[in-house]
Amino acid sequence: MKPETLKKILEDLHAGKIGPEEGFKKLKHLPYEDMEFARIDHHRAVRSGLPEVIYCQGKTPGHIISILHSLDKSDHNILATKLTPVVFAEIKKELPADAEYNPEAHTLVIRKSDTDKKEGLVVVVTAGTSDIPVALEAAITAEAFGSRVETLFDVGVAGIHRLLDNLDLLRKARVVVAVAGMDGALASVVGGLLSQPVIAVPTSVGYGASFGGLAALLTMLNSCASGIAVVNIDNGFGAGCLAHKINLLAASSGTEQAP
Repeated sequence: MKPETLKKILEDLHAGKIGPEEGFKKLKHLPYEDMEFARIDHHRAVRSGLPEVIYCQGKTPGHIISILHSLDKSDHNILATKLTPVVFAEIKKELPADAEYNPEAHTLVIRKSDTDKKEGLVVVVTAGTSDIPVALEAAITAEAFGSRVETLFDVGVAGIHRLLDNLDLLRKARVVVAVAGMDGALASVVGGLLSQPVIAVPTSVGYGASFGGLAALLTMLNSCASGIAVVNIDNGFGAGCLAHKINLLAASSGTEQAP
């Protein structure tokens, strides 16, 4: 439930436009709905600004569908992450026709609200093509919550001129998400070129000594560039949430980053 929706219910109740019974019906699932195997947090957006999202890994198809039906009672876009193509095929017939599944990012979006007007600009960049699935999870997450998002793929430090050719786009962003595996150096380079905050996302892409993304994670954590925040390995969702919140802060302050 959005804060403005909750406020509207209370205003309508106060004005006598709806009765106590109807008001109770609209509010009865706050703060959460107990489904035994899950407790759906319908109140999360009121508290934190972002609605609950379905993390599909480890859940049965039946669990996922039941949670989707519960979240469908709200007016938020519904986002599911880590939804494999195999599981998506099992639940597809239960989904609305306009549900948007991305097989690369393993994300599902069901749009419930007007998303024509997007806020600000988040730019998601990758070091390589192999980093795209994680980057798409970040981009789809931020976009589903209401941010305007642009992507820039395969601009890693092995061919740094590719990144430098796109500085104009990067400087228009309120926040940049830098996604990289291997040595993870992209985040430091981006952080050294821009005044905007940079969210670094290490990926598990790389050969043996990359240790499944640990090498990139440590590089990003030890960056000498200032203004870089680091999320967990392959955590495109976390990066997308943080980028959206930073993007909204810039909007509320009425300021834009200087080129």
